[in-house]
Amino acid sequence: MHPVAAQNPQVLLHPECRVGADMGRWRRTGGGKALVQAVRDPAGVRNQVREAGLRGLGGSGFPAWRKWDAVAAEAANPDKYLIINGNEDEPGTFKDRLLLEETPHQVIEGAVATAVAIGANRIVFYVNPDLLRPLASMKIAIEQWRTSDLLVLAAEALARPLNLTLLPGSGHYIGGEETAAMEWVEGRFPFPRGKPPFPAQSGVMGCPTLINNVETLAQVPHIVVKGAEWFRALGKAPGAGTKLYSLSGDVLHPGVFELPMGTSLRELIFTHGGGLLSGKPLKAVFTGGPSSTLLTPADLDVAMDFDSLRARGSSLGTGAMIVVSEGTGIVKRVAEYERFFAHSSCGQCPSCKTGTKTMSRLLDRIDTGRGTDADLALLKNLCALLPDTGRCHLVNGAALLLDSAFRHFHDEFVQALVKSPQGRNPGGVEWR
Repeated sequence: MHPVAAQNPQVLLHPECRVGADMGRWRRTGGGKALVQAVRDPAGVRNQVREAGLRGLGGSGFPAWRKWDAVAAEAANPDKYLIINGNEDEPGTFKDRLLLEETPHQVIEGAVATAVAIGANRIVFYVNPDLLRPLASMKIAIEQWRTSDLLVLAAEALARPLNLTLLPGSGHYIGGEETAAMEWVEGRFPFPRGKPPFPAQSGVMGCPTLINNVETLAQVPHIVVKGAEWFRALGKAPGAGTKLYSLSGDVLHPGVFELPMGTSLRELIFTHGGGLLSGKPLKAVFTGGPSSTLLTPADLDVAMDFDSLRARGSSLGTGAMIVVSEGTGIVKRVAEYERFFAHSSCGQCPSCKTGTKTMSRLLDRIDTGRGTDADLALLKNLCALLPDTGRCHLVNGAALLLDSAFRHFHDEFVQALVKSPQGRNPGGVEWR
């Protein structure tokens, strides 16, 4: 899929940033300035990030400065770690690979400036192993940094060597969860850990650890150089800055679009995405990838920022928007995604392992015309029982998606059930 950059403001996808692994060209366009400022005033960088309102752009939307300050407050004995999470295995999400491939030096500068700001001396770029071109681009760029005066400058500010490591991930969807990533960095299978302790207190090898998404750290150089006020002004209140939205599904122009945080769903789909294929009406949108809720045509004017979507009972997640047009069966699409969740469960938590597999099995029965009212009732019970029973949010996402599909498209599930001889669903179950 060819990524498409939208109109201004372009910050992360600006042509001056998209220089690949050419460090010389990147520095000629201003690369490195943010790191120089960070070395002069590490605490000032943390203040700028807080004032800018930068949030975690990998799905959670957690204020970045809170995690930064927590790690900065910890003693660096013997090490502090910074993990840049580029696992990106959520269906419909393809923004981080673009940054890693076309703007690797911007990502690295953001990571090194962050490391200086929090006192971290070990940086791990944790990247999905299937992203071959981004991995190749990052490998070249990191080698250039290892012989660069910029890395020497950062090491002098930290008063100890700064280590950069490129680590392909496990290839597992669950490997994107932050504690699972730490397990893989330590050389083990990526089973999520229980919390507390939180990574800021005890992460990789028991050391204070910060885990941030690729897109989050790619924003840092611009905030440092141009200021918090400039960054906030790029967004549409209450959103701040820009956001990379991954648009796919039944649209004419799928791709990655950098737009002001808080851009409406209508503008993304119909202005930048060119509308729906064959001019069909919009039926639904899977927001933040499939591990969230469904939006409908009634939500077209909702602002796509963390707070506005949360107020609607939805979630921005990674910013992935999978568009579904009229004529596409919701039951089949949901069954496909639940099958993905069942396959992706690591099996550590019994409720997740058995719950996702049971949901997938029941949905397959319903989708193929073999489901009964009892199957539908059991699915609804699982939606209520499973959330918050696992160590990570995989089972939450599986239940949330199904619950949202029931609320908006309950009739489609009922219509797919086995019919009685009288053409009714015996003991018809309502969804409220």
